[in-house]
Amino acid sequence: MGAFADEAWRRLQSNPAAIAALCVMCAILALTWFGPWISPNDAQTLDWLHLAAPPGRQSAHWFGTDRLGRDLFVRTLAGTRVSLAIGLAASAVSLLVGVTYGAIAGYVGGRTDHLMMRLIEILSGLPLIFFVIVLTVVFGRGEYLLFFAIGAVGWLTMARIVRGQTLSVRRREFVEAAIASGATTGRIIFRHVVPNVIGPVIVYATLTVPQIILFESFLSFLGLGVQEPGASLGTLISEGAAEMEAAPWILLVPGGALALLLLCLNIFGDGLRDALDVRDGAP
Repeated sequence: MGAFADEAWRRLQSNPAAIAALCVMCAILALTWFGPWISPNDAQTLDWLHLAAPPGRQSAHWFGTDRLGRDLFVRTLAGTRVSLAIGLAASAVSLLVGVTYGAIAGYVGGRTDHLMMRLIEILSGLPLIFFVIVLTVVFGRGEYLLFFAIGAVGWLTMARIVRGQTLSVRRREFVEAAIASGATTGRIIFRHVVPNVIGPVIVYATLTVPQIILFESFLSFLGLGVQEPGASLGTLISEGAAEMEAAPWILLVPGGALALLLLCLNIFGDGLRDALDVRDGAP
């Protein structure tokens, strides 16, 4: 396992685009946490003397202000932090549900596998965005609900990938040896099967984060995501779209941050897939 990890890291290092994307992502993470300390302005402080001010040095509003005079630099960093947190948390929920469901379906097989896969096919045919919208309307529009709601509908593809990998792993010698030694089904799945399908899981999880961030931004753009006084990139873009003609920087700053973040995540995910030499295991 150590030799495989070393070889994967060597391949990743030989991909300059993936390394550059990783460095940019690390810089974005550092900036979202420590950037607000650099600016003398607060995310919620209203500067009545500089309403919708363009980017410049006036009152240290480097990226300008929104229509209420709030500093766009600090609010964009705060929104990026929230969007990343939602993306990572929802991906963790999706990962947990998808890996467990797919591993059980692939290992048990037979009628159980058939029924579990038919359920996934039914759920995949539903407009899941409306499911998320209903949850946010019924239970409120909070960040924690977004973690659960987006993660609860994002596990379907992960389950397919894990199930496909499990179908091949369960025929391996070490699984047969575990069965012969009397190991329980649960122990075999989580001790022997899951660790051996972790490669595709890591790759797909990396590619899931930008998808969830984009989905959350879409919900927030519709007004169903993070609510005031909080902010995500989606809410900032929604605010900027309303002021696009009079103050385009209110849209361009968070929009540029979202585009850069998604680009880096996708490039790094592709590079990681090539480094691990993983192919989708979906049936």
